[in-house]
Amino acid sequence: MKLYVNKPNVVAGITLKQTEYAESNNMALHVSEKREDVIENRLRLAHTLEQPLETFVCAEQTHSANVYKVTKQDRGRGTTNQQNAIPNTDALYTRESGIVLCTFTADCVPVFFYNEKSKIIGVIHSGWSGTIQEITPKTLQHISEQESCCITDFYIKIGTALSQNRFEVDEDVFVLFDGLGYATPFIHFNEESTKYHIDNQRVIETQCERIGIPKDNITIDNTCTYDSEYGFSYREDHQSGRHMGFIFQK
Repeated sequence: MKLYVNKPNVVAGITLKQTEYAESNNMALHVSEKREDVIENRLRLAHTLEQPLETFVCAEQTHSANVYKVTKQDRGRGTTNQQNAIPNTDALYTRESGIVLCTFTADCVPVFFYNEKSKIIGVIHSGWSGTIQEITPKTLQHISEQESCCITDFYIKIGTALSQNRFEVDEDVFVLFDGLGYATPFIHFNEESTKYHIDNQRVIETQCERIGIPKDNITIDNTCTYDSEYGFSYREDHQSGRHMGFIFQK
């Protein structure tokens, strides 16, 4: 696994593709060959993090812009059974300790955030559809309003995802990104292939800056899930496992 945050009170990171484990360390039940293998992979991660699997919380990701506030009553949802995951949700946050929030990605962008002053942590799954719907800024603004905290106190970690070089789309998706009004600097047209290449991570970074997150509070993992041997890539394989992004506070 790779850690993005390793502070005394907040830990965040992401699992990696590792061929020595079952299903190459796939962490997602909804794309598993054997449910038991994924649970074993999750149990191994839980042991490494010293956090019981029963404290993990997973969502049924649907490329929505929906956000859900997790409490201790939600612990264990989606950990061994996909049917009781948080439904129709792509952003999770909590103010409570002892809860491991999870997100699953293979090319889509995992976004981790924390606000130490307000003791708030969260994760977001932002594929291109989520970015178009502005799930990240909407989630942070919602939390800022609902939890009465300052937007400038959030720190953002944008995790490993499909790089601009590998993320090529047709004109229909280009039009949606271009319509945002601020994504154009992160779009490149390849005349040879007649495809558009989009830097989804940088668009999300810009979305965060536009709502007041200081640039110094945002970091990006530029590792490409397609090019890295440790990356799950649906774009490359058309059928792949998933990384688990996680964050918790002690």
